[in-house]
Amino acid sequence: MTDRDLARKLRAEARAPYRPLRKFIYGALGGSGLIGAVIFLSQLIAGKGDWREVGFNLALQVGAVIFFSWLFTIDRDRHSSNSGSQNKEQ
Repeated sequence: MTDRDLARKLRAEARAPYRPLRKFIYGALGGSGLIGAVIFLSQLIAGKGDWREVGFNLALQVGAVIFFSWLFTIDRDRHSSNSGSQNKEQ
């Protein structure tokens, strides 16, 4: 790794601190919501439990998946737009 590559990497980290950690958290929580949604969907199909409660929990899990996917997308898009402006500066 050259000094130029290291400097570029450090500048990117300074612009978006903890970005890899945020991406990991968004992915982990979104994956957890997806697993929960599959479980609640299977319970709904099997007819286990009160369908209103299971349906509410399913909706909650699907909402979590959508929310964390949205956060991941925003973070990715913000990073790609900053990378484009960074290349213009150099």
